[in-house]
Amino acid sequence: MHWSIENSLHWQLDVTLGENQCRARQGHASTSLSFIRRQALTLLKNENTAKYGVKTKRLSAALDEDYLAKVLPGT
Repeated sequence: MHWSIENSLHWQLDVTLGENQCRARQGHASTSLSFIRRQALTLLKNENTAKYGVKTKRLSAALDEDYLAKVLPGT
């Protein structure tokens, strides 16, 4: 059970946010970027007004500030 959850999360982080392409290796950069990616993934999954996949939601948030305000809490 644990591995299926871990594998699906890793797959989503890699496909949606390109985690495996990141080459940050010095200091705490890789840990910090991983945390930011997981937070972004959680915010995109929790946004329910658009019936799109996470990858499309990410692109929409990048292109439309009104949609970005829906994704980010407290804005």
